[in-house]
Amino acid sequence: MAVKVLVVDDSGFFRRRVTEILAGDPQIQVVGTANNGREAIEQTLALHPDVITMDYEMPVMDGIEAVRQIMQRCPTPVIMFSSLTYEGARVSLDALDAGAADYLPKNFEDISRNPDKVRQLLCERVQGLARTNRRSLGLSNTHHAQPASTLSPPARGISPTPAAPPPRPVAAPTTPAKTSPAPRKRSYKLVAIGTSTGGPVALQKVLTQLPANFPAPLLLVQHMPAAFTKAFAERLDKLCRISVKEAEDGDTLRPGRALLAPGGKQMMVDSRGVVRILPGDERLNYKPCVDVTFGSAAKAFQDKVLAIVLTGMGADGREGARLLKQAGSAVWAQDEASCVIYGMPMAVAKANLADGIYPLDDIGRYLAEIG
Repeated sequence: MAVKVLVVDDSGFFRRRVTEILAGDPQIQVVGTANNGREAIEQTLALHPDVITMDYEMPVMDGIEAVRQIMQRCPTPVIMFSSLTYEGARVSLDALDAGAADYLPKNFEDISRNPDKVRQLLCERVQGLARTNRRSLGLSNTHHAQPASTLSPPARGISPTPAAPPPRPVAAPTTPAKTSPAPRKRSYKLVAIGTSTGGPVALQKVLTQLPANFPAPLLLVQHMPAAFTKAFAERLDKLCRISVKEAEDGDTLRPGRALLAPGGKQMMVDSRGVVRILPGDERLNYKPCVDVTFGSAAKAFQDKVLAIVLTGMGADGREGARLLKQAGSAVWAQDEASCVIYGMPMAVAKANLADGIYPLDDIGRYLAEIG
C-alpha cells in the first residue's frame, strides 16, 4: 500500500515540485496539499496522511504551531523544511520540540539542479517515517482527533473541511518489546552517544537527566547539517545541568561536559583525551559518522567506554559498537517502542552487540547512576 503524504507550503512552486518528486515514486501517493498551517490541520483530520511535509513560514498559522496542534489532535510524522542557516536550525529544533519527527533543508537550487539527489533523499525519509511507531512521537495513544468543526473559524478563502472520521488505531511495534534488566553500576572514562532521526529530542531527554557533577565526559554524534550543530549544542547547554558545546579541534575530555560533533566533519578522540575534528571523508555516507567516533574511542580507551545508540535510520554505529565490544566496552541500545526510527539501535541489537536494550526514559536515569 502506498504511503499517503500531505504537502504543506505557502509557495505554489514548492508545493508543485515536492508533489512531483513524491509522485514519481510508485510507493508514495500525495493525497492532498495545503498552503497554511490551519489548512494543514484540517486536511490532516480529514485525510489521515501517513506523513506530512511542512514549511515553517506561512500565513494564517505557521508550521510550528500547526505541528503542535496536529500532534495533539491526530499524531502524524512530520518532516519540516527549513533553511540551512543558524535561524533555520533554531526553527527546526523548535519544530522537533513541537513534535516534528525530522527535518530537511529547503534549498530551491537543489530542487531545480539536483532532482535525482533530492528525490532519493526525500522519498527515503518519507518512506522511513511512514513506518514510525506513533507512540514514539512523544504522545500517548489516548489522544483523539477533534472534529474539524471544533477548530477556530477558518480564514477567509479556506473552505471548511467536513468532520474527520475517528482516528486510526496507533500501530503497535512490529515485534514484542524487549528490554533488559537494569545495568550494574560501573565507572567509565567516556560515554559516547550516536543517533540520527529523532535524535535531537532523544538526546535532550537523556542529557537533561544527568547531574552537573556527572563523573564522565561525553561525546555526542548526531547526524545533522553543519549549520545546525552549533545551535543544537547551545540549546542543550541551556537545558542541561552538564555543559554542552560544539566540539572544536584540540578540545579535551572533561567530566560533566558533552562535546557535540560538528556537522559535515568527523570527530575522533585519542588516548590523551584530546578531540580531533577532521574534514568529512567523501567516502563516508555520514558526516559526522558514529562508527568513526566509536572506533577511535575503542582504540583510545579500550574497555572503559559506554556507547549508547539511539533512534535513527540506517546502521551507523554498528561497526563502531563491534570494535568497542571487542575491546571490552559496554554498549546500550534504545528499545524499539521508544524509537522514532528503529534502525540504528536495531542494527546493534541484531548483531548481538547490545549489553542492554532500554526505553529512552530509562537510559537517562540509568546513565545518571553510573560510577
